[in-house]
Amino acid sequence: MKKALIIVDVQNDFCEGGALAVPGANEIIPYINHLTQENDYDQIILTQDWHPADHKSFASNNNKKVGESIILGGIPQFMWPDHCVQGTFGAEFHKDLIVPEGAHIIQKGKNTEIDSYSGFQDNNHFMKTGLDDFLKYHDIGLVEIVGLALDYCVKYTCMDAIKQDYITCIHFNGTRAVNIKPDSAKDTIYQLVENGVSVLG
Repeated sequence: MKKALIIVDVQNDFCEGGALAVPGANEIIPYINHLTQENDYDQIILTQDWHPADHKSFASNNNKKVGESIILGGIPQFMWPDHCVQGTFGAEFHKDLIVPEGAHIIQKGKNTEIDSYSGFQDNNHFMKTGLDDFLKYHDIGLVEIVGLALDYCVKYTCMDAIKQDYITCIHFNGTRAVNIKPDSAKDTIYQLVENGVSVLG
């Protein structure tokens, strides 16, 4: 069975010193590099948050405070600080992350009107990113997922992979959580396992 590694949003704004830094984010980069260098994946895909500056998930564009919520595209939307704005340093992959030659990049969150946590589609399940088509074109049956953040973009990428009938694994040592709520990481792992995601070391 052909397998792919999906590296979710290892970008400067989610790493140490970034606008939306995930605690411990930098710790996972050597682990991810080890996976890409030491394992024989048929495909390696990186997802990249790629927001326009006027994206409506940003608190600054809604006269809201970070942490408040609005309804966006008919669904609740958490208000984030400005992050991963197209063409900025914050949107670039972290310099220590090895991007293998031939890796495929999927950009998401480009629609001003709706956020996109999952690497497969936006949050209201209206617009696809092309990730599923890419995986199916290359006959991928198993995906391993790492990156940032466990309780948001990694979680929803895993959930959508399961829904698209991929055998789905998450590397626990290759991800970290935002942990807006104290038990968010633990609860996310339980939820993923309940839905058929396998947890690797």
